[in-house]
Amino acid sequence: MNKKMNHVESFELDHTAVKAPYVRLAGKIEGSHGDVIYKYDLRFCQPNEAHMDMPGLHSIEHLMAGLIRQYLDDVIDIGPMGCQTGFYLTVLNNDSYNDVLVALEKTLNDVLEADEVPACNPKQCGWAASHSLEGAKKIATDMLNGKEEWSQVFAN
Repeated sequence: MNKKMNHVESFELDHTAVKAPYVRLAGKIEGSHGDVIYKYDLRFCQPNEAHMDMPGLHSIEHLMAGLIRQYLDDVIDIGPMGCQTGFYLTVLNNDSYNDVLVALEKTLNDVLEADEVPACNPKQCGWAASHSLEGAKKIATDMLNGKEEWSQVFAN
């Protein structure tokens, strides 16, 4: 198999040069009808040094999926990275980095106040047994503790 690999932005990022936690605009795609999709890299853990445990990551994903939409219009999706170090947030027609930062902070604070994980059952979730509300709250706390660093992507 000798197929050409298409460009993948995250493969171009030097993961040894970044310093988590951070929030960065990872891409922008302009549609043929004028819409623009913005993709943000929400990095919670330092690549190749730490990662989120799966039950906590799964639960914070469920929580953020609903909560962030209260603070940020036109969210297309928020989903975890396979490396378990962060999430990708995609939004439509909103290029305000500050809006993303504010929405993320409010969302993570809501995670800390949650008393259950939404859609945490076999009917609504593909792996309902793999959840941890306590793990989600720890992940949220750790990210919020690094809030002052969110705008600085690369280590000095």
